[in-house]
Amino acid sequence: MDKNFTLDKIRNIGLVAHIDAGKTTTTERILYYTGRIHRIGEVHEGTATMDWMVQERERGITIQSAATTSYWKDCQINIIDTPGHVDFTMEVERSLRILDGCIVIFDGANGVEPQSETVWRQANRYHVPRLIFVNKMDRIGADFQDTIAQIKKKLIAEPLVMQLPLGKDEHLMGVIDILEEKAYVWEEEKTADMGYETKEIPEEYKAEVKKCRDILFEKMAEIEESIMTKFVAGEQPTNQELKAAVRKATIACKFFPVFCGSSFKNRGVQPILDAVIDYLPSPADLQDIHGLNPFTGKEEPRAHSTEGPFAALAFKIQVDPFIGRLVYIRVYSGKITSGEIVYNTRKSKQERISRIMRMHANTRAEIKECKTGDIVAIVGLKDTNTGDTVCDRKFPISFEQMHFPEPVISVAVEPKTKADSEKLSYALGRLTEEDPTFRLKIDEETSQTIISGMGELHLEIAIDRLKREFNVDAKVGNPQVAYRETITKKVEAEGKYIKQSGGRGQYGHAEIELEPAAEFEFVDKIKGGSVPKEYIPAIEQGIVEAMTRGPLAGYPLINCKVTLVDGSYHEVDSSEMAFKMAGSMALQAASKKAGPILLEPIMKIEVVTPEEFIGDVMADLNSRRGKIESMENKNGLCTISGHVPLAQIFGYATTLRSLSQGRANYSMEPAQYERVPKNISDGLLPKTTV
Repeated sequence: MDKNFTLDKIRNIGLVAHIDAGKTTTTERILYYTGRIHRIGEVHEGTATMDWMVQERERGITIQSAATTSYWKDCQINIIDTPGHVDFTMEVERSLRILDGCIVIFDGANGVEPQSETVWRQANRYHVPRLIFVNKMDRIGADFQDTIAQIKKKLIAEPLVMQLPLGKDEHLMGVIDILEEKAYVWEEEKTADMGYETKEIPEEYKAEVKKCRDILFEKMAEIEESIMTKFVAGEQPTNQELKAAVRKATIACKFFPVFCGSSFKNRGVQPILDAVIDYLPSPADLQDIHGLNPFTGKEEPRAHSTEGPFAALAFKIQVDPFIGRLVYIRVYSGKITSGEIVYNTRKSKQERISRIMRMHANTRAEIKECKTGDIVAIVGLKDTNTGDTVCDRKFPISFEQMHFPEPVISVAVEPKTKADSEKLSYALGRLTEEDPTFRLKIDEETSQTIISGMGELHLEIAIDRLKREFNVDAKVGNPQVAYRETITKKVEAEGKYIKQSGGRGQYGHAEIELEPAAEFEFVDKIKGGSVPKEYIPAIEQGIVEAMTRGPLAGYPLINCKVTLVDGSYHEVDSSEMAFKMAGSMALQAASKKAGPILLEPIMKIEVVTPEEFIGDVMADLNSRRGKIESMENKNGLCTISGHVPLAQIFGYATTLRSLSQGRANYSMEPAQYERVPKNISDGLLPKTTV
């Protein structure tokens, strides 16, 4: 049932975390306690509502972000459950871009893990207010205070302890609320019951609760002047005053309230739902969102209001086997009904909305209207892609587009039969449309179809989807590393494009300086009009296109600064095409003499292994050119952190299993590009260039 909620009663939240911290399990409990589902599904049984893909249920991991809507107390909560695996980090990125708040979940036994750091940085980038939920407090070795310390140290964040665990390990009975100074206890025989009992705090916890409440009081005095006055006067603030201050601090991203429990044992989920209502922002709490008017080029604000002109951001594309292409949008202002026409500012096209869907994982309910604060799926937007803005044609606006990481791994695919050939290109086109980090290209030299992604698992899932969803059998080549090239010294060069073939000729001349830089930069230093201003963008375009093929082995050239210093033109023969060619020739000439080198992607890796296998695991990492940076022992497990080249880590999961009798695991994420050692680069480069 779609009810009519005012803006202040809407919450748009996501659940983000490292792999296996309990995002989907927590979401499942939230859906159960809010009455959205009537039976709790489990990830390990393949019955979780939000893990609806076949591959997700088989592997017990989340691959695609899934959206749903539930209701708690008098509020509507739009929820997005995201993947934890780094290969699908794009799903987290695009979800955080449109969310107003999120719950970051940590495993109480493992603390802050690598992907936790990644999602935290992503949330920082979009200034998303966060609640922290320390999950799995029923596990042996779970340490609430150690997790808090890691949050401070590794995330450089200010956690605000709102709860303490009541009991330890398998004896976890519930949580203690610092603000209300009460204990919430879940009885063992009522594990999945809606209720919990509110009790007095046991005597042995009272001193710690008082200490935490004093810290809370002191920190909120920094935020709220009225609380500071009471702090100085030695008076106690009311719970409502403290709550209001915590909400203000959370929305400003100055402090992050911390809660705890065990989702799997159904302890602590209802209080985190209360906290979502109490502390995370509604669209009404948000500042105006800014965008560019595509016609004037000026920045314009949009207030979060249903009275304003319609404006929304498309953040996800999904192909539904029954109703076709679904475009997920977040509505920032105004409202719209099915049958109306919207304007896509990036494509400069008008499109008609045929149906509006309220999503619940892979099931849907049709609604007639969507308005400010809604997250819905639209049918009928054939030309709208991820990151596009759709709005009212009379009030055009373009919101900032999303930025996705570059793929680090590629494989060649080819159809097994001629009949599969056409189906393969259609299926790959669909996958690239859904996933901006899944790239497709045809190799000019070999005519092979190359697909690229964020890791082995990412490509493995894509190949599996080709077979199951699109009925395409494809042969897959060995993984290829996305190498890059760069330069090591500053040089000058020129490009001169002259063509005379009867009639009007072509003339373009550009002189450039090329030097190493942190990222690509083009600087125009033309003086005296030696190159007319209208030709300078063409020179830059020629340079950018030439950088797609470096001088060593044709890999893209990165981390360069190009300065246009001089050139010349012809009154009659000069053209944009001629200057584009001149820019391209200048870049090619400069890069060859600028000391080009080959770069390879380096992965940040963290291996968790029982202590008896440390020697074998470290020896194997060293043999893969790995650099071990730290080791940490805790509860009989050793965490080894370091960096290792992507080229050396293919198939590592199988090796690690055999080295540790299946007891070790690892996580990995892209870190940076580094120079390939000469003995290895010699084998990678064509013999003519060595």
